[in-house]
Amino acid sequence: MTPANIGGLLREWRLSRRLSQLDLALQTDISSRHLSYLENGKSRPSREMIVRLTETLAVPLRERNKLFIAGGYAPVYPETPIDTPKLAQMRFAIEAMLAQQEPYPAFLLNRHWDILMANQAALKLNRYMMDGRDSKHRNMLHLIFDPDDLRPAIDNWEDVAGNLLRHLHNEVAAVPSDLKARQLLDAVLAYPGVPRHWRQRDLGAAPAPILTTAFRKGEVRISFFSTITTFGTPRDVTLDELHVESCFPTDDTTAAFCSSLT
Repeated sequence: MTPANIGGLLREWRLSRRLSQLDLALQTDISSRHLSYLENGKSRPSREMIVRLTETLAVPLRERNKLFIAGGYAPVYPETPIDTPKLAQMRFAIEAMLAQQEPYPAFLLNRHWDILMANQAALKLNRYMMDGRDSKHRNMLHLIFDPDDLRPAIDNWEDVAGNLLRHLHNEVAAVPSDLKARQLLDAVLAYPGVPRHWRQRDLGAAPAPILTTAFRKGEVRISFFSTITTFGTPRDVTLDELHVESCFPTDDTTAAFCSSLT
């Protein structure tokens, strides 16, 4: 890779964060002239400079590795499968969190909303809402947007789907090199019944303080709110991209229903 390649990537990340060269230079404690030289390829950034810039720009670890490679350096951050012995203690912590959440649903998701693990409460609730069937998808967005999956059981589908789509639009804008996120966005927008205006990123929408997800089957209506748990200061790509979503009942009716499923 030539210096111009990494310069273009750095510029792309700066623009995605809506920073001017002067803004980024001040935050990184370098001159705007030096930053300009880095972006136009007149100067090649050192490994330490890439670290400083990516820290300031809050670049995900996977994308930082790409920048190191573009700059002619070896990638810094390993990517270790979660089921390997090296991450055994992290997996133990995840499994403990999922089990602790019973009888309420909990999931382990990656950056693209793929469902990597789920507790028994999540599986039982899903099967109840789908007349005993399992979802055909292992991705939360497909599961929610597909009319042949869980979507008909979500009583406030437009609120839930619209909120998730705003997050996905933001992810695509924040990580411009993430082709899988772009493909996921195109795929969920292609489902029938998705409002046309959802194809555009909504920069003016003010999110609600908290979003609840309501399910209905016959006379049964239950609802949940969620919390997200991530690993603090991860140094591995896998851990950087994982989060546990835990669902909590919004009322006594929902709590009693979840207990009855056990």
